[in-house]
Amino acid sequence: MLEQVILITIVMGFLISVLLSPIIIPFLRRLKFGQSIREEGPKSHQKKSGTPTMGGVMIIISIIITTIVMTGKFSQLSVEMYLLLFVTFGYGLLGFLDDFIKVVMKRNLGLTSRQKLLGQVIIAVIFYLVFTQYGFSTEISIPGTSVSFDLGWGYVILVIFMLVGGSNAVNLTDGLDGLLSGTAAIAFGAFAVLAWNQSQYDVAIFSVAVVGAVLGFLVFNAHPAKVFMGDTGSLALGGAIVTIAILTKLEILLVLIGGVFVIETLSVIIQVISFKTTGKRVFKMSPLHHHYELVGWSEWRVVVTFWTVGLLFAVLGIYIEVWL
Repeated sequence: MLEQVILITIVMGFLISVLLSPIIIPFLRRLKFGQSIREEGPKSHQKKSGTPTMGGVMIIISIIITTIVMTGKFSQLSVEMYLLLFVTFGYGLLGFLDDFIKVVMKRNLGLTSRQKLLGQVIIAVIFYLVFTQYGFSTEISIPGTSVSFDLGWGYVILVIFMLVGGSNAVNLTDGLDGLLSGTAAIAFGAFAVLAWNQSQYDVAIFSVAVVGAVLGFLVFNAHPAKVFMGDTGSLALGGAIVTIAILTKLEILLVLIGGVFVIETLSVIIQVISFKTTGKRVFKMSPLHHHYELVGWSEWRVVVTFWTVGLLFAVLGIYIEVWL
């Protein structure tokens, strides 16, 4: 029975995204919600200017509808589900405001860093307060071992760090057609397996709802993309995957399963530190996917390679948690 629920959830999430696309993409185009391309980015990206952005709205709508319908049909919405929906919608709303400022007010960088950080921290703190109010554990475990330790009040620092850092890391990965859609589908799929293994079926249903939603979006986001998810989608996905990791107590394993997001973020950090300290760049451009573009790889080759790396990380993460 539960296996059927999982399959129906993926299909439903996929179909909602696919069916919304012909409605929302022309709507975004009519409103001139087109992506502004940074002048310092790869020259090949300039032709993407004007491609409708804020397509993450489709992903969020699909996730919310699919999750509520499927969970409500077979059980009641749990605290875990409310937390997942709150963080996903909250970070999605923050991303929507950022995108709106970029495309409507023509301010290419969107919200200021302080404004975005404040919003991310507020959502993280609210999540933590509800999380602890309902008695969830503040312990963290080392994957593949029986070692665990309770952070107590220090857990709030970890939650803020994970949600802010994780959402930004996922956001940095959204730079090529289909890159984030594919890597997100793989990572959420891995967490669906792990949540299922823990008998956290609500979390598993949510995870596969995300898989279905992003795969449906990928139909229109694959190269050449007809729509971008924007910060609306990337921040929502980042917040969602971190929340899943926290609820399944796989905080450390997120670093491995989300390895592509971590590597992308590290490439930016390394680039900035190197340039500020030595005046030299380690990469031709960061995040890392742009580096490979500039050394001559086609966009599709970069995307497929990163998908493959993401799949390897996901399989390794499942192996460590389930079989070690």
